[in-house]
Amino acid sequence: MDASLIDVPDGTITTPRGFLAGATAAGIRDDSAPGHLDLALLFAERRCPAAAVYTTNRFQAPPLRLTQRHLADGFAQGVIVNSGCANSLTGEQGERDAQEMAELAAGKLGVAVGDVVVASTGVTGWLLPMARIRAGVAHILPTEDGGDAFAHAIMTTDTVAKQTAARFEWEGVTYAVGGAAKGAGMIHVDMATMLAFLTTDAPVDPAVLSSLLRETADASFNMLTVDGATSTNDMAMLLASPSLGRTVGGELIGAGHPALPLLRAALLRVATTLTRKLARDGEGATKLLEVRVDGAASVADARRAAKTVAGSMLMKAAVFGNDPNWGRALDAVGYSGANASEERLSLWMQDVEVFGAGAPVPFDAAALSRALAHSEVRLRIDLGLGEGSATAWGCDLTPEYVRINAEYTT
Repeated sequence: MDASLIDVPDGTITTPRGFLAGATAAGIRDDSAPGHLDLALLFAERRCPAAAVYTTNRFQAPPLRLTQRHLADGFAQGVIVNSGCANSLTGEQGERDAQEMAELAAGKLGVAVGDVVVASTGVTGWLLPMARIRAGVAHILPTEDGGDAFAHAIMTTDTVAKQTAARFEWEGVTYAVGGAAKGAGMIHVDMATMLAFLTTDAPVDPAVLSSLLRETADASFNMLTVDGATSTNDMAMLLASPSLGRTVGGELIGAGHPALPLLRAALLRVATTLTRKLARDGEGATKLLEVRVDGAASVADARRAAKTVAGSMLMKAAVFGNDPNWGRALDAVGYSGANASEERLSLWMQDVEVFGAGAPVPFDAAALSRALAHSEVRLRIDLGLGEGSATAWGCDLTPEYVRINAEYTT
């Protein structure tokens, strides 16, 4: 953990200065509980640099296609998000509805339509109830304290809101990074596989913003898997709105700036915290699964191996059952596509070595089974081939996951 970073207790997406947020209960789904927040706005007080990464699903939803057009110039000022209805696979009407959402948000916030990002999440194939969204937008009042409402409004099958913030200091000035995310199912390691929103009040050079976000996503959100499904709607975005146009030492934080490593570390801290929260709240999950791979021939190989083990349905089922069936982890390494040698492999489960230097290591199965009953399960694999390392996150596979997804639209 980087000692130069400070976690913000109860931090939200509006912890960084210059950001306001708010939400309302628009009743987007007919079965929504009274008062259930499902429509949100995020507002930067100044038009600011912005970047996003998007799902690789070929059938990207209308909100994502519109957002990519609006972010083509690298700037934004407002975000509108709804839950309950994904506005995905909805044809020309879906395109018109996404456009109207941008126009509604622009009118409410007093910004240009082209500076509004649109995101939707929920059931695929349903048309948005635009009359309810029109009425809802009129009732949203973005405030500095609205980050928590924003995080709750973007939830679908999530059981808890995911939000966090961190601060760092440079030359006597404190900057913040905040974030909010949603996702519990349809999550797999193929960017972005959920919705995530990051904000910072640090004065970032627009030229490095996109690469910063992609680096952050590759080491956090893209290392997350719940069920192997990549949604049509999902993305992660970053807004950088420096308070009062401040610079650091007269310069923006760009390539080669000495404050850039601190900003990069703060972004990764926030994104990793959100990733762990997403994994822990996977649909039906009872445990967080963390898989670390060391000794890989490259970082890319480490990521392949870690993600494959974390996503193995057999491994996830074993974790649910407290079963120290270590062969499932090594089997997944073998088909991951990573360079690996059986003779050099070592594996630890809950810090207990079960396989080393190409052979099983005797262990107390009953004791390890009890250790696997904890709410967080850690696997560590050393490939013994190089210096590449990576960590992936997932969760166990439970009967509750099947129930949730069997009843999702009914």
